[in-house]
Amino acid sequence: MFLIRTLHKWFGLILGLQFVLWSISGAMMALLDHHKVSGEPSVREPAAAIAPAEPLTLARLSQAVGAPIQGLKLRPLGDGYVYEAMTPAGVKLVDATSGQTIAVDEAKAAALAIAAFSGSEKVASVRKVETGDVETRSLPLPLWRVEFADKEQTTLLLSTTTGEVLERRNNTWRLWDIFWMIHIMDYTKRESFNHPLIITVASGVAWLALSGVILLFRSFRRQDFAYVLDPIERLQDERKTRKVANQP
Repeated sequence: MFLIRTLHKWFGLILGLQFVLWSISGAMMALLDHHKVSGEPSVREPAAAIAPAEPLTLARLSQAVGAPIQGLKLRPLGDGYVYEAMTPAGVKLVDATSGQTIAVDEAKAAALAIAAFSGSEKVASVRKVETGDVETRSLPLPLWRVEFADKEQTTLLLSTTTGEVLERRNNTWRLWDIFWMIHIMDYTKRESFNHPLIITVASGVAWLALSGVILLFRSFRRQDFAYVLDPIERLQDERKTRKVANQP
């Protein structure tokens, strides 16, 4: 019992610190405005693009793509429409009016980000991301990272193939992501709560609770329940006394 009590004390100290971190990180994630975290206010609704009056013929479209077309979609991009053609080599964009292929290069990515950004601040930087980091996790690479010079350092992440805005990041999200990392104890990828560290800590918490129950019952003495047991025992004694008195 001495060993259990000693281990319970030290486990309680160590795991108690983790409980504090869980409580603080959980509270902060709840307090931060989820609209700001998601970056919704930083992206405006796309303006209605003008549909092409005379869509390209399939023959001209095939010529522009220059590869077998496995799938085709007409969609707005910027202030116009494009054909998004799926080929064995990947996605190709073709201007729905001129038939010119569109490459989502640095200039195009910046223009698309400016069109999507709801603020008036200028672009601070444009960078092509080819290696994943905490901001681009779970997103297909490579992608364009366009950062604006606003106080939130709003960043739009755009596909290098389709030009679509894949995700939005800002300082509020970055702060939230730190608390998320602390909460799930994933200090590298920040995306999984099913990893050895948190499983080990959870097992330790379960043992702490079980040992606490054992120590709780071992720590009780009869006098701790005297206010309950004494009246019951007196009642039992009175019944025995009456029973003896009633015997012939």
